Amino acid sequence: MQALPGFRDFLPDDCARRNYVFARWREVARRYGFVEWEGPPLEATELYKKKSGAEIVEQLFNFTDKGEREVALRPELTPTLARVVAAHEREFKKPIKWFSIGQFFRHEKQQRGRLREFYQLNADIIGEQTSPSEGDAEVIALSIDVMRSFGFKENDFAVRVSSRDFWVLNFLKPRFRGVVPYVETQTAFFQILDKLEREPDERADQQLKHFNTSRAEVHEFIQETNAKFASGDIDFHDKDISLGHLYRLFRSLEARGLSRFAELDLTVVRGLAYYNSIIFELYSRSKSERAIAGGGRYDFLIHTLFGVNLTALGFAMGDVVLGNLIDDTPHAKAKRDAWLSRDRNIDLYIVIAKEERRADALTQIQQLRERGYRVDYPLTPTKVARQFQAAEDAGASLALLYGDEWPQVKVKNLPTREESLIDHGALLDSVAKFFNAGSSA
Repeated sequence: MQALPGFRDFLPDDCARRNYVFARWREVARRYGFVEWEGPPLEATELYKKKSGAEIVEQLFNFTDKGEREVALRPELTPTLARVVAAHEREFKKPIKWFSIGQFFRHEKQQRGRLREFYQLNADIIGEQTSPSEGDAEVIALSIDVMRSFGFKENDFAVRVSSRDFWVLNFLKPRFRGVVPYVETQTAFFQILDKLEREPDERADQQLKHFNTSRAEVHEFIQETNAKFASGDIDFHDKDISLGHLYRLFRSLEARGLSRFAELDLTVVRGLAYYNSIIFELYSRSKSERAIAGGGRYDFLIHTLFGVNLTALGFAMGDVVLGNLIDDTPHAKAKRDAWLSRDRNIDLYIVIAKEERRADALTQIQQLRERGYRVDYPLTPTKVARQFQAAEDAGASLALLYGDEWPQVKVKNLPTREESLIDHGALLDSVAKFFNAGSSA
């Protein structure tokens, strides 16, 4: 019997590759001052309906539990984050900087880069009140540095940055006689814009007619904005605050030395309706695959769902597309494989040449493990040659042989083949000196 479609078995090597991803995610998020948290994998189905509407149910693994509650396996973290923050926000100083690494589930057709179960890094800033551009730059910088931690370089990926506010204030508003259109109208426009390049010209023009515009006008607006942005001809005191927001964001990335990883791309609008301002997606520069990560600002979601007025922004990065990209990028794959090789290796292998020495060996095995060393040994009587082969296969640095030399122990440096005899009473200190010397080399 095989795993269900879209689900994965994690054999030891697969699990090690997953742990590598988690370790990099966790390391970089903590470096940015984010604190780890987690929510439950099962939530009330109503939570997702409240955020996305009844149509979301088609994408959920949902059922009625034994308490007659309608529940669903979580497809994303943002609704749970909104629920938790609304209930506990008074317990935490603002801004709240949280990250989470968890498993998620979507009932949809599996394809390359998209499975029915997946893991995600989620990183969010809640309740940041001043200098919104700096908060946006912080989460974008975090996403860039996460990618760099895997060995990806400037020519491997790019962050495409856009702004929904900019579209609304500078494109839609003038076409609605100077009035900002309703949120539902904005959402419908962004859904068309998101698919614009995949639609025939005639169909796109027909759809955009309801917004008093055309495909040609959309493209002209994008080109003019790109030129204005590239020139730096922006007055931060005029009414065009959304463009100023974008420009300050890029200046912050430039100050960090990260602007070369980011580019303005107004065609990025993101599919989720709750985004309201800056939005961004990470893409491979060489692969025409789905986004590696994406996020943005969702300042009104927590208030809409739970009545608590807190600004919010963040991003999510999935393990499936990321794993594919690591496999397809030689230098990133080499970095991962080197880490995996070190991670799977043990420190010492205990060779029991005489069974009457097994109790003595076990005493020191336990002592070594309590000191933090990774130690293995044969569970049953085994030929010495096979034990040394097992030590080699496990990547051990030292083999300790318990045999006729007792009360001395033969110590073999496996990479150099050097051997020495150490009194068992001095063995722990001798092992410590060996590994300390190696770590400082």
